[in-house]
Amino acid sequence: MGLISEFKTFINRGNVMDLAVGVIIGGAFATITKSLTDDLIMPVVGYIFGGADFSGYFVRLGELPAGFKGNPESYTDLKAAGVAMFGWGQFLTVLVNFIILAFIIFLLVKAMNKLTTKPEPEAAAPAPTPEDVLLLREIRDSLKK
Repeated sequence: MGLISEFKTFINRGNVMDLAVGVIIGGAFATITKSLTDDLIMPVVGYIFGGADFSGYFVRLGELPAGFKGNPESYTDLKAAGVAMFGWGQFLTVLVNFIILAFIIFLLVKAMNKLTTKPEPEAAAPAPTPEDVLLLREIRDSLKK
């Protein structure tokens, strides 16, 4: 019974639930970012560089296996057949996806920090020196001379 009660205590902590919500929202957000990259950004980049599917750019390193029936120009077919390839287009797609996701998370954290941190009060300007103090300083300076 001790293990179950410890587990209950662990689950009922607020930060565990916050983490669970964060993971679920992060997964959904990653799907949106992947779609943004795959369906909007990379097709434009691929069009600029002369191809519709940017993730299909690769350099084949290995030989085609005997009995290969797929398209020798298809990244997907070659990958399924286990051919060694340098898939720089797919890597670039994933890298752009990461950069977009990291930038959006940066903006979210920055906005949250702005909401949660209270602005520090500005340093008050020093009060003007009273006239009697100024007069006493003049007298002191005169006596030093």
